[in-house]
Amino acid sequence: MKIVITGACAVSSRNVLRSLKMSEKFKNATFIGWDMCSILYGVYSHNFDRMYKVPGVNDPKYREVIQKILDDEKPDAVMVLPEVEVLYWSKHPFDIHHLVPSPEFCELAISKRKLFNILKGTGLVPLSEDLSRDAAFDINYKFHLEFPMWVRDASAGTASGKGSFMAHNIRELRAWIEINTGIDNFQISEFCPGGNYGVLCLFEKGKLLKLAIAERLEYIMSKVAVSGITGNTSKGRFLNNENIKKQALDAIHRICDATNTIMNGVVVVDMKADANGIAKVTEINIRYVAYNCLLANAGFNLAEYHLITTLGQSRELSPELEIQFPKNNMWLRDVDALPIYIENPKNLGIGEYV
Repeated sequence: MKIVITGACAVSSRNVLRSLKMSEKFKNATFIGWDMCSILYGVYSHNFDRMYKVPGVNDPKYREVIQKILDDEKPDAVMVLPEVEVLYWSKHPFDIHHLVPSPEFCELAISKRKLFNILKGTGLVPLSEDLSRDAAFDINYKFHLEFPMWVRDASAGTASGKGSFMAHNIRELRAWIEINTGIDNFQISEFCPGGNYGVLCLFEKGKLLKLAIAERLEYIMSKVAVSGITGNTSKGRFLNNENIKKQALDAIHRICDATNTIMNGVVVVDMKADANGIAKVTEINIRYVAYNCLLANAGFNLAEYHLITTLGQSRELSPELEIQFPKNNMWLRDVDALPIYIENPKNLGIGEYV
């Protein structure tokens, strides 16, 4: 069997590959990667059997180059992973097994502004408003939110906490906007001080097949980001929580209803709990998160389930929607190190050892 993974140099794609190599069903497959190859570690780590350099989806040559690779390699399926590429394939599919959401869902979910506008007034998202650079410095502009507030880049497909900051007053807000010269449009929202969650979901033809909830606790190199959020989690855990699940699925279903579409593929609902502990949706990602392979370590191989479904074999999936994780579990990630999943971690005292 031959499988293509797109965006193959990125951390999340390399972790999908790691998950598939852990699968009894796919561990002996040939894995082909393609990417723009700007992340050189992904090029020279030689995790894939072959790595192709391809143009970005906005390049006129993208389709020609991709079609030639497909014609030459003749893969059994393509795992389309980066958000901009998922959006392209949803609009302009190739004649090969792949599984992505509808173009209408992708267009809406990839835009924080559109997503929040659709879910406004439902209680599913934090109170928010759009803020242009000019408006932020207009002394007559009336803010409808109270400080402290969360500010972030409102551009479509933004990741890794770009432009994120908690502003305690108007001076901090304007200073942050002033130094982030590469961002013209921001989103400001109520600050949610509670837990930080990711709800990973796999759908086929509107049916939810698999679901898992992760809580992000700490971030890699968090001290280098003013917000403390770098987009790459260093410490987390897996949860079973019906309220978080209900909120996440409600948001997905509302977006499907608003776009008159049926859900397909993998989506990750990012959530942050407000002051009352209620998880609010901050993003719906049409892509994997970077720590996805830790699910496979915990016995829930989402990438395997996704590929099985992509191949049209979802009837082979085990029937459970989710698994029950041990209440005391933890996973760890670090630079230049393999991720670690731990059940019942021990809190070491001085002089103790493991």
